[in-house]
Amino acid sequence: MKKNISFILLTMALVGCKQHKQIDAVKDIKLQPYPNTEKIAHTDVYFGTEVDDPYRWLEDDLAKNTKEWVKLENQITQDYLSQIPYRDAIKSRLEKLWNYEKFSAPFIEGDYTYYYKNDGLQNQAVLYRKKGVDGVEEVFLDPNKFSNDGTTSLAGLSFSKDGSLVAYQISEGGSDWRKVIVMNTDDKSVVGETLIDVKFSGLAWRGNEGFYYSSYDKPKEGSALSAMTDQHKVYFHKLNTPQSSDELVFGGATIPRRYIGASLTNDERFLIISAANTTSGNELWVKDLSDPNAKFVAVVDNFNKNHSIIDNDGSKLIIYTELDAPNGRIVTTDFETPTSKDWKTLIAETDQVLSPSTGGGKIFANYLKDATSQVKQYDKSGKLEREVELPGVGTIAGFGAKSDEKDLYYTFTSYINPGTIYKYDIASGTSELYKQPNVQFDPSKYESKQVFYTSKDGTKIPMIITYKKGIPLDGNNPTMLYGYGGFNISLTPSFSVANIILLEQGGVYAVANLRGGGEYGENWHVAGTKMKKQNVFDDFIAAAEYLIAEKYTSSERLAISGGSNGGLLVGATMTQRPELVKVAFPAVGVLDMLRYHKFTAGAGWAFDYGTSDDSKEMFEYLYKYSPYHALKPNTSYPATMVLTADHDDRVVPAHSFKFAARLQEYNTGPNPVLIRIDTNAGHGAGKSTSMMISESTDKWAFMFQNMGLGYTEIK
Repeated sequence: MKKNISFILLTMALVGCKQHKQIDAVKDIKLQPYPNTEKIAHTDVYFGTEVDDPYRWLEDDLAKNTKEWVKLENQITQDYLSQIPYRDAIKSRLEKLWNYEKFSAPFIEGDYTYYYKNDGLQNQAVLYRKKGVDGVEEVFLDPNKFSNDGTTSLAGLSFSKDGSLVAYQISEGGSDWRKVIVMNTDDKSVVGETLIDVKFSGLAWRGNEGFYYSSYDKPKEGSALSAMTDQHKVYFHKLNTPQSSDELVFGGATIPRRYIGASLTNDERFLIISAANTTSGNELWVKDLSDPNAKFVAVVDNFNKNHSIIDNDGSKLIIYTELDAPNGRIVTTDFETPTSKDWKTLIAETDQVLSPSTGGGKIFANYLKDATSQVKQYDKSGKLEREVELPGVGTIAGFGAKSDEKDLYYTFTSYINPGTIYKYDIASGTSELYKQPNVQFDPSKYESKQVFYTSKDGTKIPMIITYKKGIPLDGNNPTMLYGYGGFNISLTPSFSVANIILLEQGGVYAVANLRGGGEYGENWHVAGTKMKKQNVFDDFIAAAEYLIAEKYTSSERLAISGGSNGGLLVGATMTQRPELVKVAFPAVGVLDMLRYHKFTAGAGWAFDYGTSDDSKEMFEYLYKYSPYHALKPNTSYPATMVLTADHDDRVVPAHSFKFAARLQEYNTGPNPVLIRIDTNAGHGAGKSTSMMISESTDKWAFMFQNMGLGYTEIK
């Protein structure tokens, strides 16, 4: 196709990079006919309203016709993508960019220092260790040996207090159902039997006797990847005994809760139970394990707010709470008088959102200031010792250590700064560089700035925009707008190798901090829930309009992307404003808002969404914006690539299947509608490097092609 002015400017923006051949987009890609997806009459009635659901049969992931549909859709998608002339060049570039050593911050267990390392393109990071600090490096656990294709991953581990034992979880094909294996750390021998059917669980050791874990009863009928899971249970597993004899500690029919987690205080005196029925608000229970006759005592006996016990000092409990403090505060109380009427404030609420951690006998208050990190160090009496001097404006992860450690390690990152590890001296408050990654990326050539724009109702929303310095703001830059906006989750600056592809081509990457998230505390979260959920979509739409008005891009050069709850965000945006963007990537999305609570643990999302069973008003609200139901016949929708995976048992792929089928039926414009379905993959955690590179390749290739842009090959 002819080179337009924007493409020439893109090429000019690449001055300073080693350039190779320019590859143009193809004018016309032959799109195979979509499958003739069968429509089977099915009607549900909600409060007197009939709702047709002709693609209900796609919810059965075990059915032969569903599997055949998936196969056909993947063939069409791969055939389309194979015709994009620079797809291989993008993949080659990504493999080169990805191929550098990646380290985690080290942590000490027993006599060893442990850390994760990936030599570059390994599918899974390997757990290494050294005796002490300067011992000989050895492989402790290599998840790449769990399966031949890298689809079985390490999904969490926990060491006993003395470091002599470790229990680790594995996920097969990305599923949330896990297995747990116990190992002697000295000789790496396996101890006892492998536990199965563990889900949404931590592992909390009690001495070397055994550990607490959580799970549901495995569904007896239908698919374990889609059937509802409702009653969570905490068990104690005693080593060298069969799992069938594990003791039920909390939950089940006597005290039914949807989510239950167990942990122990550092001195292992108190067993802590957090119990909830939704993803926001929890009970808090404590049991004194030093008393053999002790029973659980309620610290918080309702689900109104979020709370956690972060430490103890003898019988004194140190508690994080949002009670009377939507941004969070820290309180203390004695175990004998645990309820809120006896709480004393240790660290008061501020205007910034608090996320605390402990280490070296100190409390570290990690605050969010407009979605970026600030850290303050307190002693256990609540005295401020210092504000920690950080390497820059971005995101800090870490600031946690055992109570007797003198140092801790943390990671700093931003949209233009790869994750860099620092060692922090707790006594002096000084940081020193520990590990810096060798990424083929020069941050000095790029800019990442925060702006505030106005949403539909006048609310100011922050957004961070990242791009190469000097690009012209002429409305022609290819731009990816990303968002989430839910479940009190904060989107903070984080470096992504995949995004280098966009940035070095002169593109713009923008992340909006929408209501529904946690960037400004619980009030910000609640402002994007239930019958205020439209605020989230309005915030995202306003972000797109800002980027267009300020000439960063145009509707013809704008893509939107989001996963899970962010997939809902993309689906709602493209159905409400199909003309606003050129390309849409709804990934592992919640797209059928009338039935999401019928699958796996989806009913637990009701705090954010409400359900179609709650009331006529709630049903009507959900029905109006539910992406699957909001699609309209004879409408031109953006070029869309729906992304999901066959082992996603968090947001079941039926959401994406039904949405894609109806979108293919209704879309009358020239833009393609594809669905890309990973096999042996789940909601995202544990995905192999090769899968991540493949997915990123296909997204950038699809985006550039449908914007009519070429690709300048860089080596």
